[in-house]
Amino acid sequence: MSARRAELLERAYRQVLTHGLADMSLRPLATAIGSSPRVLLLLFGSKDGLVRALLERARTDELTMLARIRDTDDPAAEVWQWLAAPEHRPLLVLWAEAYVRSLVDPDGPWAGFARSTVDDWLEILPTLTLAVLRGALLDLLATGDVERTTAAVASHLSSGDA
Repeated sequence: MSARRAELLERAYRQVLTHGLADMSLRPLATAIGSSPRVLLLLFGSKDGLVRALLERARTDELTMLARIRDTDDPAAEVWQWLAAPEHRPLLVLWAEAYVRSLVDPDGPWAGFARSTVDDWLEILPTLTLAVLRGALLDLLATGDVERTTAAVASHLSSGDA
């Protein structure tokens, strides 16, 4: 990857973490990151190519977290602690958007995102625990209620079903 492509990808990634992907348009994005639509098209091939690169960039953050947590004593609790941290909210909102879009537009640039992320997480979490964490995460993103969702996760993890 060229240095310029990597630099613009990072700038675009920061932008979509703040503003999301749903209404992303090349011209305003290019202006916001100090580039032009033409340069973005040259570097990423198309808007879909840029979206795929942004999703891969987000997935890199997710995989980094999972690799760090993989060998801890209680991976599920560690994952939830990471998910519940306010500083990760923008990434998680982007993740939720990409997850849903990959379900409703399976042939678009989102193709395979939901399946890939499920497979990634199943490497360290059992299915029921993954389902509980995902449900709690969506609830947390919708309500902002960290205390209630954390209590629900803790109850599940202490139940012996985790």
